Amino acid sequence: MILINLLPHREAARKRRKEIFFVTLGLAALAGVLVCGVMYSWYLTQIEGQRARNTFLKTEVTRLDAQIKDIATLQSEITSLKARQNAVEELQGNRNLPVYLLSELVKQLPDGVYITSLKQESQTVLITGVAQSNERVSELLRNFANNSPWLSKPELVEITSGTVALSQRDQRRVSNFSMRVEIQRASSPKGAASSASVAAKT
Repeated sequence: MILINLLPHREAARKRRKEIFFVTLGLAALAGVLVCGVMYSWYLTQIEGQRARNTFLKTEVTRLDAQIKDIATLQSEITSLKARQNAVEELQGNRNLPVYLLSELVKQLPDGVYITSLKQESQTVLITGVAQSNERVSELLRNFANNSPWLSKPELVEITSGTVALSQRDQRRVSNFSMRVEIQRASSPKGAASSASVAAKT
């Protein structure tokens, strides 16, 4: 016996396929929403972590800026203190300079040379005096240039001939001279060695 299905099976199959399609579509949409939610949560966590790191970095930068300012202030104070220390040491080292200058002049003056005036400007001394001859002036220049640890770079400014009256009948010819010479500071090696030797002798 042959059975014949007279029900609309094609419409029923089409309806089942449509229902499966919509269920699958709904599941896909739900999966997509879940994935988007998970990704959003992950990105939000990353953003919050980065914001926290940025806040920490800003705080550290502010703290380091304050430390840098403190270090700059300390460096300027150290520089100022070093300048004061150098000034005090220089003053202390050069306080006996006039004594050394006069002592050195006495040592280096040859016989027949007399100093009439001294004038100091900074580290240069202008010396004026009277000598019995030009040779005596030349000897004084050589002594300053070669034999003095405190005086250097002698320079003859002027030399003129003149006369000195020893009595009403006795007049002698002399050489009036003026020269410049530089004083070596006690902080220089040349002056420091001399200062040490003078201190050792005393």
